[in-house]
Amino acid sequence: MRDKSHIEQVERWAENVKNNPNWKQQLKPFLDAQIIMARRFYNKLAQTPEGREKIKLLRNI
Repeated sequence: MRDKSHIEQVERWAENVKNNPNWKQQLKPFLDAQIIMARRFYNKLAQTPEGREKIKLLRNI
């Protein structure tokens, strides 16, 4: 079961979404950066034999 602080955070986020019609535009740069960093990580990992095997294992999950 989640604690009270988690529920409070969810309620704050819901309130923010209701009151801020531009919330998607504000969040987009952060999400784009996360995707870019993940792609860089996987590209670097794929350059090693062990990394390629790990990626294959992850894709099969």
